Amino acid sequence: MENNIIPSALTSGLVPSPADAPTVRWGILGAGWISSRFAQAVSQRTASTIAAVGSRSAERAEAFIAANLEGHPEPKVYTTYEELVADPDIDAIYVGTPHSHHLEHGLLAINAGKHVLVEKALTRNAGEARELLDAARDNGVFIMEAMWTRFLPHIAAVHDLIDRGVIGEITTVIADHGQHFEFNAEHRLYNPDLAGGALLDLGIYPLSFAHDILGTPTEIVARGQLTETNVDGQISMILDYPGRQQASLSTTLWGATPTTASITGTLGRIEIDGAFYAPTSFTVTLNDGTTSRYEKDDVLGLEFEAAEVARCITEGKLESERITREQSYAIMEAMDQIRSQVGVVYPGE
Repeated sequence: MENNIIPSALTSGLVPSPADAPTVRWGILGAGWISSRFAQAVSQRTASTIAAVGSRSAERAEAFIAANLEGHPEPKVYTTYEELVADPDIDAIYVGTPHSHHLEHGLLAINAGKHVLVEKALTRNAGEARELLDAARDNGVFIMEAMWTRFLPHIAAVHDLIDRGVIGEITTVIADHGQHFEFNAEHRLYNPDLAGGALLDLGIYPLSFAHDILGTPTEIVARGQLTETNVDGQISMILDYPGRQQASLSTTLWGATPTTASITGTLGRIEIDGAFYAPTSFTVTLNDGTTSRYEKDDVLGLEFEAAEVARCITEGKLESERITREQSYAIMEAMDQIRSQVGVVYPGE
């Protein structure tokens, strides 16, 4: 029968409701755009709270609170990150600063004994990632890369279909992420001092998706083109795996691509609508022409990673099984390989 409806991962119990997760008191380190989205998701869709906001500017912190936390208990404001991480009324720190500062700010929180959720990419490179992950281990605190895609309901439904053998043995993963950004040498995506470029900010989504589905590749071939500031403007990647598996991935700063993904197996394929890395829908098409449809869930998205952190901390876990420390490290190693092939080196590396 065609046009079957695949039940929501929320209603079918594949994904627990974020509203049912334990309470965590969050400190926000860095009052930028992605931190705004995280604060909204936490305050609106979970039982956790934003206890404090840290920014170099008190005015910016106040504006952040007014824009994102209206109607909720007003958090404390700190104008130094050192004061923020020292607050005894904070359980976990969300690091939402540019990639270039993730190591510094992550270590600041870890050395203060705080659990940490660090925005993707975890750091600039694998060496920094190892330092950050080792510090978390040595201090006995939880750490996770904020790859929100892994916790979304539609991705849970995709894994369920794969695990049940619906599309057979996986052979091919295809994914892209491109956005159009006008050139501005000071913009974080074009600025090498801020670890700019398409890969760490956009390309990490298809790369992490391929890792989630197929694991760590045995070989990576990458070709790219650089911007005027010598960061990567566009990259195409082929990832090889044992047997008959391969991933074809791409990313660019120069155009808004479909941002779709597909997983093809010997019995059929899963085609995830754009943006595949955000809450969305997908279609399953089997070799006999039978189709099934998963419709987009009514969610914000970032609440699921926040809920995962809250559950892990409450259960005494130091990492999430959905994106472990070593998985994040392996992805950073892959990005180092890709940047090396393309010719991108950040200041100080």
